[in-house]
Amino acid sequence: QAQLVESGGGSVQAGGSLRLSCAASGYIYMTYCMGWFRQTPGKEREGVAAIDSGGWTSYADSVQGRFTISKDDTITYLQMNNLKPEDTATYYCAAVRRCPNPLDRSQYNSWGQGTQVTVSS
Repeated sequence: QAQLVESGGGSVQAGGSLRLSCAASGYIYMTYCMGWFRQTPGKEREGVAAIDSGGWTSYADSVQGRFTISKDDTITYLQMNNLKPEDTATYYCAAVRRCPNPLDRSQYNSWGQGTQVTVSS
């Protein structure tokens, strides 16, 4: 089973930036689709951004133009700029071999433990 470990979460004021990292081990390769999801208490986990093996990216409308997903051999990044209080959540990294619907959490079969992002106004 692949292992994913997120880091880079923290507290920031509105308008600030954070970069999340997801380190992959096991059998995660560049051919995998990687996604970032987020969840707040009482709400469903939602897709934020994803990148497939060809480098194609997908973003939720709420983060388009503010967040950027990228990856190298074993680390997937989520650069978050102009953060807003509504971005406060636990952010999870996920992986799957193929992702025809990149922001659909039901497709992903490997998950990290999550990292907290808190944005204050």
